[in-house]
Amino acid sequence: MGVTASGKTTIGRKLAASEHWEYAEGDDYHSEANRAKMHAGIPLTDEDRAPWLASLHEVLRGWYRSGTSGVLACSALRQAYRDKLSAGIPNSEMHFVLLEVPRDVLEHRLAERKNHYMSPALLDSQIATLETPRNAIRVAADLPPDQVVSEIMDALRAAKPNP
Repeated sequence: MGVTASGKTTIGRKLAASEHWEYAEGDDYHSEANRAKMHAGIPLTDEDRAPWLASLHEVLRGWYRSGTSGVLACSALRQAYRDKLSAGIPNSEMHFVLLEVPRDVLEHRLAERKNHYMSPALLDSQIATLETPRNAIRVAADLPPDQVVSEIMDALRAAKPNP
């Protein structure tokens, strides 16, 4: 989880591949109307996000019900969104990872993006919306991606309850 350009897709894909887990890209579940708003630099409302969060929750519930490990890359900026995503899934079975990146690095990454629907103008609103999560793994994501993945896996192993 994290704001735009924090590395959710890059890190999520690498993490899933390294562990042979399922991967889902949260952006793929946005409606065309949501994509158009974000492309125009218009922040989404909670009403806009509701069907998106419901779809992502179903992905997570499906993985949980089938005993499948997976990585879902999505912003999950507010605690209320994280609560909706994790509803009905035990805390021991689901972990949020906040990718923390300095603003100047985010701005650089946004400037380098090509053909992405998310307007760089939304960075300020995303930063303002972000509520620091309770009980999340927090990782400096301005490090090399393989190092970020390694730090996440170390934290996940440490969080695993002992039998």
